[in-house]
Amino acid sequence: MRTYQHVIAGDTITVRVPENDHDLDEFDRWASSLRGPVALDTETSGLDIYSPHFRLRTVQFGTAREAWVIHWEKGGAFRGSALRALRNAEQLLIHNAPFDWLVLDHHAGVTLESLAPRTLDTRILSALIDPRQAGEGGTGHALKPLSARWVDPAAPDTQEGLTEVFRAFGWTKATGWSRISLNHPTYNLYAGLDTVLTARLAPVLREELRRLDVPDQLTEYEHQLARICAQMQRTGILLDQQYTRQLVTRLGVEAQEHADRARRYGVESVNSPAQIAEALTAMGETLTERTGNGALKVDKPVLLALADLDDDWNRIGARTPNPLADAVLKSKRAGKWRQTYGQTFLETVDENSRVHPSINALQARTGRMSATRPALQTLPSSDFIIRRALLADDGQVMLSADFKAVELRVLAALADVVKMKEAINAGADLHGFTALQVFGPNYTEEQRDLCKSIGFGKVYGGGALGISRMSGAPVAAVQRAIDAYDRTYPEVRRASKRWQREARNAGFVYVSPTGRRLPVDRDKVYAVTNYLCQSTARDVLGQALIQMDEDGLTPHLRLPIHDEVLASVPAAAAPELAHEIERAMTFPIWGVPMEANAKIGGRSWGSLYGADH
Repeated sequence: MRTYQHVIAGDTITVRVPENDHDLDEFDRWASSLRGPVALDTETSGLDIYSPHFRLRTVQFGTAREAWVIHWEKGGAFRGSALRALRNAEQLLIHNAPFDWLVLDHHAGVTLESLAPRTLDTRILSALIDPRQAGEGGTGHALKPLSARWVDPAAPDTQEGLTEVFRAFGWTKATGWSRISLNHPTYNLYAGLDTVLTARLAPVLREELRRLDVPDQLTEYEHQLARICAQMQRTGILLDQQYTRQLVTRLGVEAQEHADRARRYGVESVNSPAQIAEALTAMGETLTERTGNGALKVDKPVLLALADLDDDWNRIGARTPNPLADAVLKSKRAGKWRQTYGQTFLETVDENSRVHPSINALQARTGRMSATRPALQTLPSSDFIIRRALLADDGQVMLSADFKAVELRVLAALADVVKMKEAINAGADLHGFTALQVFGPNYTEEQRDLCKSIGFGKVYGGGALGISRMSGAPVAAVQRAIDAYDRTYPEVRRASKRWQREARNAGFVYVSPTGRRLPVDRDKVYAVTNYLCQSTARDVLGQALIQMDEDGLTPHLRLPIHDEVLASVPAAAAPELAHEIERAMTFPIWGVPMEANAKIGGRSWGSLYGADH
């Protein structure tokens, strides 16, 4: 038996690493004697769970005072002992549980359905206490920083020590996990201490949640969503590999062609803001906005306006397009699509031609979900080129169901906006109704679009300048429309002021109707409207996912995308399943109906956006 000791918060704890059958018998006795919760963790060769090269290396168990590191990679009796402990544990404490659920589900044969009901995820608890990342003023949700905050300031020391070991061997963080010896002392100590830290972190976080009056129902709800999202990740989405390889080649050529166009205007690198700003100025463009360090700003919004394009890359018609801005935008877009989507699809596809995006059910400050590697929730809203690579299963078609104007409906419900609620309940086109109030019965389609932009600006905090840039309308005209909008829906402005006041009085935190804590920055208290609406809309989607799960629809689900759900359904049953999904996404909140439209496509996700397959 290898034994290591370490001090945490003044206590000496022990990490044990069994080396033979006798040691494993001692572990079995320890595991079977436990009557309380046990912390669980795994060490693996990387993060791509479904890659053919991925390996489960260790499974470790721990309490507040000791840990056991079982070398799964050795096979035989080691795996048997780990499996017995996994199956017999009454309650599991896991940090970032979906990852370990899926690792054990795929590589150890212990289903996530058997693990999830017994799990308390300390990452979820931390996000309900403070959802902010470290760069936003919070502690973040990684185990070591949280442990440094709540357990012992020296908690990150073992992580830093392991990083030094990787460097000493010339490895990176990405490669070190697969190469380090199972017998390396720092590796084993690191593995064991993570369970001890998790075991100590859990009761502290639970007590803090009680102190903050965060409802137990919200914690249970988030664990349900984590399990549903993990099931979707496990299912994955079928990839058309031949199309994807051709797409990667085509996008590479396109990126180079547009980069060559930019070079004719003196821009050697489309990723150099200084070169772009200098060239645009030489062409007679006036750049007025600056970055925090004083450089002229030439980010995507600035370039879109100069290229006379809206956020969906449609021509606005407000000016003559600048050819350099157009070339830079198109080169960078092609390069991003090639690497972020096409290449990542091919790097992460499994042996069954499926990609498994990692779905974080609690990503943003507002709780909004995200999918990474591949980042399918950041796909362009109006383009089918990338989506064409992703397919429904054999004999099935893609189905998408999205809420109707969910952010504005949530705003109408939260702020009790009388006219807006009347229009929604009457089944009116909300943006058209708003344009009628603002511009009169002869409003144009452009004016309707402007009212739509203003409505979303109210939700997301966009001002006249940003809406002007997005719509192409003059700033003064946008401001007049905003003023008319405020007269039409005065409750929105009043509610925003009230929410800001309540957030200030509560120490710059607003609590949503579901009990979610939403910290607001002191210099951006106005963002509370954005956070509240986005958070509530996310919880509307979460409730719909739970209803779908109760209705037995989860096996069809592939991905949650902000206010939309993507599914793969048998072609013959598509109309019936579309109706069931719509029904699960239809329910009222404070007198405002949340409703969804389901659209049935063809074989590819792109067919829902105009692709012919």
